[in-house]
Formats: sequence, C-alpha cells, structure tokens
Amino acid sequence: MSRTNGAMELVDRERPKPDPNEALVEVEYAGLCGSDAGIYEFESAFERMELPTVIGHEYTGRIVETGEDVSAFSVGDRVVERPIRGCGECYQCSIGEENVCQNAVITGVDHDGAYEQFIAVPERALHPVPEGVDPMHAAVVEPTSIGARAVIENSRVSPGDRVLVEGPGPIGLLTAQIARAQGGTVVVSGVDQDGTYRLPLAERLGLETINVQSEAFEERCNELTDHVGFDVVFDTTGHPSGLPSAVDTVRKGGQIVLVGQTGETTMPYSPLVRSEIDLQCSYASMYEDFERAFRLIRSGDVDCETFVDDRFSLLDADDAFETFLAGETCKPVFDVSQLAE
Repeated sequence: MSRTNGAMELVDRERPKPDPNEALVEVEYAGLCGSDAGIYEFESAFERMELPTVIGHEYTGRIVETGEDVSAFSVGDRVVERPIRGCGECYQCSIGEENVCQNAVITGVDHDGAYEQFIAVPERALHPVPEGVDPMHAAVVEPTSIGARAVIENSRVSPGDRVLVEGPGPIGLLTAQIARAQGGTVVVSGVDQDGTYRLPLAERLGLETINVQSEAFEERCNELTDHVGFDVVFDTTGHPSGLPSAVDTVRKGGQIVLVGQTGETTMPYSPLVRSEIDLQCSYASMYEDFERAFRLIRSGDVDCETFVDDRFSLLDADDAFETFLAGETCKPVFDVSQLAE
C-alpha cells in the first residue's frame, strides 16, 4: 500500500561531536516550515534527501560545546542557524550571493536538522540571538528573514503603497507584517481552506483579508485600489494559480515578487510586457536579512506573540503536520527541550 504522506518517528541517537570549526547547539525550540510539510508529503526537497534524515531548520538553542577552532562563539551563547550553507568558493559566494550558491547544502535536507536535542553547526552558519528576544520567538527568525529579504531587499514597497500578499501561510503573514512596517497598506488573500485559522489569524494581526473563493474578489480588489490595481503583489502561495492571479491584480507598471515556489504554471506573458510589470524573485536570506528580522521582532513590527502556535508537541509531531497541511495552524513551534526530560 502506497502512502501520500510520511510519519514522524522518534529514535535514540548518539550525541554529535563537533568538528574543530563547529559548535554543538542544544536545541530549545524549532519551527515547522512549509518545506518540512512538503517533505512530509514526499514532495519538494524530499527527492534530494538520503533517509533517514532528521528534518527541521528553523530553530534556536544554546551552545554547549565548541570545537578548538571556534573563536566567535562561546559555551552558553544563544544562537540560530542560517540553514542554507554556501560553499564559499563558487562565483555567487565570491560576489556575496551565498543564498543562491551553486553548491549550497540545506540543514534538515542534505544533513540532519533540528528536530533533535543536539546539532553540530559550522561556526560560519551561526547567528547570535540579541538580548531580550524570547527563545520561542527566536525560532521563527529564519522565516522572518525570508520575508525581510522579499520586502526590504527585493521589493519596492514604499509608504502609502497598496500591497497584496497572496497566501496567508507562514511566509505570507510574515511578509505582510513587514510590508506594513515599510508603510504599505496591506491586504492578505486566501482560499476557503484558510478561512478556519489562517485568515482569522491575519485579522488578529491587524491585516485586511480577502477570501478569493467566497467573495467578489475582483470587486473587492477594485474597491481597495480605486480600480487601479495593487502597487506590489507578493505571491507566497506556492501554488500554480499565484502568478496568474498576481498579474490580474497588480497595476500597470507595478511589481510582482515571487516568494513561494510554484512549480509549473501556464499563462499569457504578453500582458506583463505591455503593462511593463516588474517580475522579481526572492529566495532564502542572508546575514543582513537575519539582522533585520531580529530588529523587526524586537520592535514588535512582527508580532510573534500572536503568530506563533505552541499547541503542538514534538513528541506528537504527526498531529502538528496534519493540522498544518489542513490549514488549521500557521506557525507551530515545538519545545525541543522536552526530549531531555
């Protein structure tokens, strides 16, 4: 009998021994990412994995041991990891574009990740957690950094701009909050499945919402933009319908930022050319994006208290994954310290 999704299993493992250039991190909290859910459904990054592999790349913890060559961090330091590790040698790394390294390896995909008590991490992949950041909130800095890059580095959102964020998933709601912090008037769109948890969550975060399946979507968009269209549309859906919908809702001369990984889609592209629409892609994040993410969380521009869902235990991770896939949670964060009990 074939399965359409996976199952999580807890196993006993040896405590890793850090290499000379690594630190051993005791994981405190780890988030559930959409890419983790894709692996759970045997999709996306699953195809490049060699099983068994511990997943999880959004996490925070404390250093409990350092290799002899580690100099920038000490035992007791609170850290997060920048989980896409560039090779440091290819052309992209040489010009400061490590997020699109030709030979990148990803934590929780190409090597064991953070759904375990200890993880050994190269010093160059670690990022210090500033004072005053709640550990559970620090666990969502990585996805926040993706939203920060999409908005601050790769979009042209300015004060007064009308912004549509397609998709009320984790990246969508983080992107929406950051676009609002940049001065945009932000609307979040979703589908019927999002009506149970994610669209109401967007509203609790103070964001305007549209259900594209149960409302007069075109009419609402026209009302919200005075029949002009949105200045910037972020597609965070990861669905083939996202880009065509963005083309329909962005204004002439506006910008579409693709953040979600859609796969294949078919649409006429001539209207983009005739309307001089700027199509920008945004992938992952780098050091500065992590710095901005921490500042956004500390300032309250990103409301982690409302956004983070602590209802689920890593000891019963299947429940969290199934609930996430059903759209009934947005950003579960596991207390990994339970494994030490």
